[in-house]
Amino acid sequence: MQFKVGQKISFLYEKGDGIILKLEQNRAYVTDDSGFDRWFPLNELVFIHSEKYADDEITISKEDLEPDTTFRIIQERTGVKKPRTIWEIDLHIEEILESTQGMSNTEILMKQMAEFRSTFKKAKSKSVHKLVVIHGVGEGVLKNEIRTYLALQDQIEVYDADFHEYGKGATAIEFHPNW
Repeated sequence: MQFKVGQKISFLYEKGDGIILKLEQNRAYVTDDSGFDRWFPLNELVFIHSEKYADDEITISKEDLEPDTTFRIIQERTGVKKPRTIWEIDLHIEEILESTQGMSNTEILMKQMAEFRSTFKKAKSKSVHKLVVIHGVGEGVLKNEIRTYLALQDQIEVYDADFHEYGKGATAIEFHPNW
């Protein structure tokens, strides 16, 4: 993914976002959301796809459309006879890929989002009750991308996953097809 002047970005090692004002070789001159203009190495910037997060704005290779999703299926008993199916997926990049050598931060984020979207769509189509997405804490870029995507989805409930089990780095999604 190529960065462009006027493009909205997020920072890998800082909170907040900004707009690219100028590009030179491997760095960008960025105005941040506080109004400060500074130079950043391109490998410390992450492309923000869209405030609306439209899937058609993202270019994904064919291999990303059906990734080898690795998720854990958990059965949880409730007061009713039928068990609730819960899936769990860990989006830490080392759980998805053997190596990230040669990949930019944007490419890593896109791979994580492709893995998430694929698992989300499979879970929804298979009538899974709950999906727990482990995204980690970090700078919050992946969590924000996930939450932005989920904000446009219907018939779901989104909240922070159980702190005692996952810490601060996970999001729970409950599917409610009858809403």
